Amino acid sequence: MPVLMITGTGTEVGKTVTTAAVAAAAAAAGRSVAVLKAAQTGVRPDERGDAAEVVRLAGELTTAELARYPEPLAPATAARRAGRAPVRPGEIAEAAAKLAAEHDLVLVEGAGGLLVRFDDEGGTLADAAALLDAPVLVVVTAGLGTLNTTELTARELRRRGLDLAGLVVGSWPAEADLASRCNLADLPEVAGAPLLGALPAGAGALAPDAFRASAPGWLVRELDGTWDADAFAARWAAPPL
Repeated sequence: MPVLMITGTGTEVGKTVTTAAVAAAAAAAGRSVAVLKAAQTGVRPDERGDAAEVVRLAGELTTAELARYPEPLAPATAARRAGRAPVRPGEIAEAAAKLAAEHDLVLVEGAGGLLVRFDDEGGTLADAAALLDAPVLVVVTAGLGTLNTTELTARELRRRGLDLAGLVVGSWPAEADLASRCNLADLPEVAGAPLLGALPAGAGALAPDAFRASAPGWLVRELDGTWDADAFAARWAAPPL
């Protein structure tokens, strides 16, 4: 799995912090890691973007950012309004492949959800994944409403013949409500893919050293972690009627 695409079921679901956790766990396992941010929106040239946040949390690793647009919009819209060239799926795939030639793992973080457009021809992260034949990790929310967006994302991946590696809950609440607890069982079912981890709410606010030490405990062995999905589900199982 030299290249892993990381998308979400929407915005603000924890993609960047999840990317940092996967990077930190892989680095702790002795793997060389690169992170590619396909397009950064809503950030000025002098501001820190998502790639810099991954480095802050996960530690020094290779990063690349293909384009940056000032307005917090979908990349295609942000590029058009800024009068700048868009990032196309082929460019994402080419940059990821180059990084993969020199690293054990390349994490490609998308923007928003799977079908957010990068260019005016409708190019998406899914198209870049298809060019690379790369698996896709989907970051999901825990609570009410997540089943619909998760299933829609999973269905689209299957329709395109893409490999859904699994799901990671981007922010698991300290006091999980009934919907969140029920969703632990329902999410893998609607997605047809396993839960590969769950990050605690506020993980991104941890001190970097604490984040790096804790990250493997939030992810399964396949992501260089020690997280036990069955034990987590048993701990948070919904109470009987």
